[in-house]
Amino acid sequence: MSVPYYIACFQDNSTEEEEIGHISEYFARVKLIYTVGYGMSLSSLCIAVFIFCIFRKLLCTRIYIHLNLFSTFILRALAVFVKDAVLFADETVNHCTVSTVLCKASVTFFQYCVLSNFYWLLVEGLYLQTLLTFTFAHKRTFFWCYTLVGWGTPSVTVTIWTFLKYSYDDYGCWDDLDSGFWWIIKIPILLSVLVNFLMFINISRIIIVKTKTPDSNGGDKRFYRRLAKSTLLLIPLFGVHYIVFALFPEHVGLEARLFFELVLGSFQGFIVALLYCFLNSEVQNEIRKEIEKYKSRTDINTFHMATQDFIA
Repeated sequence: MSVPYYIACFQDNSTEEEEIGHISEYFARVKLIYTVGYGMSLSSLCIAVFIFCIFRKLLCTRIYIHLNLFSTFILRALAVFVKDAVLFADETVNHCTVSTVLCKASVTFFQYCVLSNFYWLLVEGLYLQTLLTFTFAHKRTFFWCYTLVGWGTPSVTVTIWTFLKYSYDDYGCWDDLDSGFWWIIKIPILLSVLVNFLMFINISRIIIVKTKTPDSNGGDKRFYRRLAKSTLLLIPLFGVHYIVFALFPEHVGLEARLFFELVLGSFQGFIVALLYCFLNSEVQNEIRKEIEKYKSRTDINTFHMATQDFIA
């Protein structure tokens, strides 16, 4: 999300300087916070991807989905930095009138990254739903379907949006959220969030039923409790707040909207890396094993060196 034209470009001349100064100061503070947030998310996600690539025995359908989700958060952070650099780096340029291929490309790339991010969050929910519903599933086939949803849907949506913007609304840098064409991006995001939220309710219901079933053994119950935890941890990532603001014009509740979508949204990648990698017991066990192996090799080398010195 960026500052809407209602605020950025169409301020009434009678607006008091003090009010303008307050708005500018608020936007500058928000920009600083989300820059830090996206920076933390980018660095932590890159480390998480590196860890999963090192410990290849952990790789499975679930981890591949996590890696794709990590990739969308990385792309989203990069897209924010690129968009800010292109649109707002030069303060002498009037952002309200500039219209270059570079700025349009940066906004288009940003929209694609945001859409991909929402749809891979949807894939996480779909995978969990599939895991609970189908006991025996062809995971490889399902994974290619997930890939089509996660990367294909945003590609088609952004292609249609780009064509229509270029043909009928080729003004500015294509970041006017008050334009009717913005709904081409907004409706798929709303659908993904709504479907994800409904799946969350259904997944919670299935887990509660399965954990209360007398026939379930202890291992199954622990498995379902683990799933319940991972599901509950996804609540902040489902973007329910997006639905709350969706039915209002972009300039209504602007400060609250900016806080949720930019400030809190910028730290989502960091939270995902924390939950799915750094706090993952499987990852921690592999790291612990590698540390123990390293200590064992170090002790053996030290012993050999001491033995050789003694013989010498």
